[in-house]
Amino acid sequence: MTKLRVAILYGGRSGEHEVSLRSAESIMAAMDRHRYEILPILIDKDGRWRPGAILPEPGANPGIDVVFPALHGTFSEDGTVQGLLELADLAYVGAGVLGSAVSMDKHVMKRLMAERELPIVPYYVLRRGEFPFPISDTGTTNGLGFPVFVKPANLGSSVGVSKAKTGDELCKAIRFAAEFDQKIIVERGVIGREFECSVLGNRDPIAALPCEILSSREFYGYEDKYLLDQARTVLPADLTSEQTAEIQRLAIECYKACECEGMARVDFLMESASGKVFINEINTIPGFTSISMYPKMWEAAGLPYPKLIDRLIELALERHRERRATRYSR
Repeated sequence: MTKLRVAILYGGRSGEHEVSLRSAESIMAAMDRHRYEILPILIDKDGRWRPGAILPEPGANPGIDVVFPALHGTFSEDGTVQGLLELADLAYVGAGVLGSAVSMDKHVMKRLMAERELPIVPYYVLRRGEFPFPISDTGTTNGLGFPVFVKPANLGSSVGVSKAKTGDELCKAIRFAAEFDQKIIVERGVIGREFECSVLGNRDPIAALPCEILSSREFYGYEDKYLLDQARTVLPADLTSEQTAEIQRLAIECYKACECEGMARVDFLMESASGKVFINEINTIPGFTSISMYPKMWEAAGLPYPKLIDRLIELALERHRERRATRYSR
């Protein structure tokens, strides 16, 4: 049997470079070597491609059948790499240019959720150098009160994210987030539970059973996700059948609203006082490390890690065949 030649893109210039290395390592270790010829392509922190770059020209990359981007964050998960792969006319795993770009920008994603009347936490947006003066320990002119979460708009894995309980902490959190992006999101803090839900598919996506994240710290941050190995997960989450169905419905609605394909993980908050569920964010290239929840949720649903990789590659090839039927000239 002729092996399918799969290029694994990993590394990248973003603050999630190290996470990408771990994702790619796990993916390559799980791939069936009898079925695939694996072609690792590392993008270093300076943006150099090793052993060589993919050329943005149809037919110029004859040694590649499909690309699996195991990249996270800026210059990779935001539509930039996907645009290159479209120019090269290569099949690739995951969301396209539009889905990647709007999902990556938390502000744009929230606007899409609001348009579809999907539940999101109250928030406001700042640009680098702007501050929501006056700030006091009772809140800001935007009326959110404390606590609030401060995030770079275009990054993942909780890089640059802080929780602020006072005006001084908010100022520090804004400056910290501004180191990672020009646009900053400030959200009302939700006291409650955190959930994640994996979505898989192109035109007819399906959702796995959600899991609950029990952080070992004040919130589920970078250290908890990738370094400490102390956070606990409950899979499937301890929810009523109605709550489970609602999270799955919202995950699929979010996925569709952002024009996603292939895969995504949708994160949720459930407020303890009201029981209300909020869509927090969507990740189009979720972590694929040995402890990442995206593959774990599908494994719990009966789709083991190697078969999940097979399915993602199948979805990439299906989409590429469909797009090739499109005329781009008269």
